[in-house]
Amino acid sequence: MNTQFKKGALEMCVLSQLVQGDKYGYELTEKISGEMSIASGTLYPILRRLKEEDYVTTYLMESESGPARKYYQLTLQGREYLESVKQEWEVFINAVNKLMAE
Repeated sequence: MNTQFKKGALEMCVLSQLVQGDKYGYELTEKISGEMSIASGTLYPILRRLKEEDYVTTYLMESESGPARKYYQLTLQGREYLESVKQEWEVFINAVNKLMAE
């Protein structure tokens, strides 16, 4: 899959996964990489930026095996942002599909 296609969509994929429930970084990486090829450290800069923009919060939870895990949780602001981005995405893909059909 073209890396430029993925670059713009990964943030939306992360937020969409967090709508379903809190997840830790590796869990997000595994879920998303099951659908598209991504490098192991790809999501962490995205998660850091989402936290800085108050779209997600984090908390630590003890793990049964190994150290505590940092979980990411979507904020209300993050949910609103995701809805906005999804609307923009729909407009974008509709425009691309229309141009490709001509």
